[in-house]
Amino acid sequence: MPAHPHPTVKIAVIGGSGLYNLEGLTHVTEVHPDTPWGKPSDAITIAKTASGLHIAFLARHGRGHYLTPSEVPARANIAALKALGVEAIIAFSAVGSLREELKPRDFVLPSQIIDRTKGIRPSTFFEDGLVAHAMFADPFSAVLEQVIWDQRGVIEGGDFHRQKTLICMEGPQFSTRAESHMYRSFGADLINMSVLPEAKLAREAEIAYQMICMSTDYDCWKEHEVAVTVEAVVANFKANSNNAQRLLAAILPGLEDVVENGKTLEGLKGSMRFACMTAPERRSKEAVEKLEFLLPGYYTV
Repeated sequence: MPAHPHPTVKIAVIGGSGLYNLEGLTHVTEVHPDTPWGKPSDAITIAKTASGLHIAFLARHGRGHYLTPSEVPARANIAALKALGVEAIIAFSAVGSLREELKPRDFVLPSQIIDRTKGIRPSTFFEDGLVAHAMFADPFSAVLEQVIWDQRGVIEGGDFHRQKTLICMEGPQFSTRAESHMYRSFGADLINMSVLPEAKLAREAEIAYQMICMSTDYDCWKEHEVAVTVEAVVANFKANSNNAQRLLAAILPGLEDVVENGKTLEGLKGSMRFACMTAPERRSKEAVEKLEFLLPGYYTV
């Protein structure tokens, strides 16, 4: 962690494609943390609201968008935020829509995930001699979802939806038409390349997590629809970014309330202490030392 002291930060924002900074907040400092899993995507900015609430911001793909979805150092990102004191993450992501009613420039709160990544992304903190299994039936925080949903009226030029299924593909290429139709047959409503392993790692780190999806296109499933192009997606990025900044400003008071009252950690705090399957005498010393950074005192004997 940085040599200079920094304020404890309980709320973090992870910005996806088209959202690379926080507007309307006072810059406090920038930290360059190191973790047992390497360095995060970029420096983490700490800012504060007029009321004094500190917020951490991390650009998922790095400032300038130089990391592909498969290259994002998700373990380092989540570990660095945890070390800052973060208890709740709001993660923004551009997505493709697999349903007619989810239009480009709509915002969506997903409730479920289907994994179509290819196993090339490190997806757990528990390996090399320390095994634990995190519950992941409901991958998003119902508390954070409600705080966001309550402010849905601030979105301009698009609708807001909730309780949808998000499928995560590998990328960086977009889907083929056959894949897009297959994902629809799975019951998926949205598609992106970023929710995993980010959401799984947040759960292992006992951090409440909710993704806000910003629709940019119809993927390529619609007949008579022009296949998705980077140009069309970028135009919608810009429109979505303005709404994202507006939404973030609206939800901060509610986020502060649920975090300070401990509501976000209900059912999460302490859960990984009892998820470890490895007998104490078989736990790798190196693995335990790495996990001390993330969950201090959980696995030492």
